[in-house]
Amino acid sequence: EKDFLGKPYLVFFGFTHCPDVCPTTLSEITSRLKVLGKDADKLNVLFITADPERDTPEQLALYLQSFDSRIVGLSGTPEQISKAVRAFKIEIKKVPLASGGYTIDHTASTIMMDRNGRFAGLIDYHENDETALAKMRRLLR
Repeated sequence: EKDFLGKPYLVFFGFTHCPDVCPTTLSEITSRLKVLGKDADKLNVLFITADPERDTPEQLALYLQSFDSRIVGLSGTPEQISKAVRAFKIEIKKVPLASGGYTIDHTASTIMMDRNGRFAGLIDYHENDETALAKMRRLLR
């Protein structure tokens, strides 16, 4: 997180094989960044994988091509991801599927951090654009 101090930032944990929450959230963030216009450049947006086994840096880069180019994808070892999960106080759980694969249950909120790296609030998965944009504008002040 030291690399992102000086600018407020949003953090969303998810994974590239996610069927709905992750692409929806990243699409909403992309749309909201457009609405913010030039102010969006004053904000860092981080997408941290909840699935380091499948989400290599290359996989994240490919996946994030569908969203705003300012969204930074971060991966790491399972230990590094566990440390980030604990630091941001979110939940991640690997869930086996009957097909033999797995999915990841994870916190669906976007975490807002101020320019000093302090927690500043959450944008809930079900939050409407007006409320989410108001929170993002307040974070940028």
